[in-house]
Amino acid sequence: MGLTSNKVLVVAVALAVVLFVATVWLWPRLARGGWRAVLGRIGLLLATQLALFASVGLAANNSFLFYGSWADLFGQEQDMGVVVDHSAGSKDVKVVGTQAMDVPGGGRPSVGGQIQKIVIAGERSRIDSQAYVYLPPEYFQQRYAKSTFPAAVVLTGYPGTAENLLKGLKYPKTAFQQAKDKKMQPMILVMLRPTVAPPRDTECVDVPGGPQTETFFAEDLPTAISQTYRVGTQPRNWGFMGNSTGGYCALKIAMHHPDRFSAAAGFSAYYRAADDVTTGDLFHGDQAAMKRADLLWSLDHLPQGKSSFLVTTSLHGEGNLKGTRAFIKKVKDPSSVSSITLESGGHNFNTWNREIPPGLVWMSGKLSAS
Repeated sequence: MGLTSNKVLVVAVALAVVLFVATVWLWPRLARGGWRAVLGRIGLLLATQLALFASVGLAANNSFLFYGSWADLFGQEQDMGVVVDHSAGSKDVKVVGTQAMDVPGGGRPSVGGQIQKIVIAGERSRIDSQAYVYLPPEYFQQRYAKSTFPAAVVLTGYPGTAENLLKGLKYPKTAFQQAKDKKMQPMILVMLRPTVAPPRDTECVDVPGGPQTETFFAEDLPTAISQTYRVGTQPRNWGFMGNSTGGYCALKIAMHHPDRFSAAAGFSAYYRAADDVTTGDLFHGDQAAMKRADLLWSLDHLPQGKSSFLVTTSLHGEGNLKGTRAFIKKVKDPSSVSSITLESGGHNFNTWNREIPPGLVWMSGKLSAS
């Protein structure tokens, strides 16, 4: 059973309950003196506490998906040694697996769409990264055989996993349902984490002498995907979205590369590159690069392109309310900005799941298939 399986959680909770009952039932027998009784008390208390902590930890992980698998939890390397299918048509994208959508008729791509697990090899950045691509049902239908589709890059926060976007934030399933309900057009999603040079948090910047993360997202990724799938190469064909660190990256990349992306959505985004032990020295004293990574500074001092932005916050529970209001005020023509402001909502999956459905509809309205 997988780490995120509900069966594992149920077993852990049941074990905790059984051990609690056993502790209450057996405590009178273990109350007498003697080393055996003492060891019995210690063993029961320890086992009960461990079962309780395991239950709470599993419940938290199921809600927030800090870890996607047992191997992820124990820090084991994810083995990518599988047969590579090059049929997608690009030397920069390797399809290493496919999975059906968890929707009615999901076993047939033309009905439920498909999720492909890929590896993107960045020609300019020299960065290789795993990603998931959601292809809508229309992509496999005969009447759309020669049609192109809009695409959006979707990023998690740091240090999240790409699986979070599938399981916890449910991007593919939400996009499928919104398109089925005619609220948005069919759209391809390219889902991955911003940590393309793990374990370092590069904040999607080109680090001097280090990972060229901005180049990977702004140049390599859209080029590779457009060469592999039926996605156009114009800015109107491409969007960028994400939560937390992914939201900052989405706004930053689209703001500085309007020639690549015409729209960006930042869910609970912040507006200045982080600077801590996870990032290291990102700029090596380059003050111009540091200022450029400050989105509020960029809006004041750099030309604004013809870009559309969506930012989200909440009146209670989010730490980015002040920054979001400042961002909205600073966006000027020819750029445009929209926002979602919840009455309350923290920096968590529950909040983002309230923002992603309207966010996808907004993104769809800003992009063009051709």
